[in-house]
Amino acid sequence: MQKTNNFFVIHNFNTIPSNLLELCEDYLIYDCSTQTNIKEQLHTMGLHIKDIENTGHNITSYFSYFDEYYDNLPEVICLLKGNMIGRHCSKEFLDQVYNNQSFTFLYEEKQYWDKFSKYDSTGQKNEAGNTFLAMENVYVEKNTSWYAQSDNHPKKYFNDVDDLLRFIYQKPMIPQYCMFAPGACYIVRKEQVLLHDRVFYRNLNKLMNYAVAPNFPSEAHQIERILPILFTSCGKVNDWMENEQAFENKLPECSAYIQYKYDNRPRKFKKLRQMLGLIK
Repeated sequence: MQKTNNFFVIHNFNTIPSNLLELCEDYLIYDCSTQTNIKEQLHTMGLHIKDIENTGHNITSYFSYFDEYYDNLPEVICLLKGNMIGRHCSKEFLDQVYNNQSFTFLYEEKQYWDKFSKYDSTGQKNEAGNTFLAMENVYVEKNTSWYAQSDNHPKKYFNDVDDLLRFIYQKPMIPQYCMFAPGACYIVRKEQVLLHDRVFYRNLNKLMNYAVAPNFPSEAHQIERILPILFTSCGKVNDWMENEQAFENKLPECSAYIQYKYDNRPRKFKKLRQMLGLIK
C-alpha cells in the first residue's frame, strides 16, 4: 500500500497497530495499554509513542493532541483506534479512504446493512427505527441519550446530549437524531480543529476523564455523538468554553443541576405505591 501524508493520531490499548502504521508516513500513538508485554514490544519497536493514563475511551487522546499541537497541526489528521479494523470498519474500507483529504466518517459494518437499509435482502421495506444508516458509513441514532441510564457509565455533569449542547453553544439546534461514527474515528482537516480554541478541547476533556469505575463516563458517549457538530458547526460557543477557570467554576452548577433533575425525576405509579403502603 502507498503511504499517505495524512497524519495518524492513534489511540491504542493493548494492541500492536502495525496494520495502521503501514498506511502512513507519520503518526503519534497515544498508548494506554495495561499489558506489560504489549507496552514493552511497542517501545522496543522504536515507535513514536506517548504513554498516557487509560480513560476508558479514545476521544481524550484526540483532544489532547489538538491541545498539545494546536500551533503546528498537520493539514489532514486521521483520528484512529489501534483496534478499529475488524471492530469499526474492515481493512478493505480503510484501504479505500485512508488517503482522503476531506472530512470522512471512518465507520463501516456491512453486517448491519440489511438491518438498517430501506429494504432487506428479500426486497421488503424495513420499518423505520431509532437507528439507521444515512450512508454506508454514517450511523444515525435517535437523540434519546439512552446510554446515560446505564450504571456502567456514570454521569456527573450532564444527563443528556441536549444539556451538553446548551452548555457548549449559546443558541444550539438540538437535533432529533445524532449522526456520527461509532467508535469516534474520523479524518478531519486542520481548519476543522481550529474552529475552536485549544482551551476548548482541554476543557471538554475534563468532562470525560474524571472516572473509569466501573467504566468511562456517560459524557464521553455524549461527546462521541456530537463530534461531527464540533468539527463542522459555526455556532458561537459560550464564553466559559474557552476559559479554563470560568469553565471549572461552571462545573459545580452542572453537578447540582444533574442532582436536581435526579431528585425531581418522575415517580411512576407513586399514588399506587402509596395506597399499597409501600411508601409514605
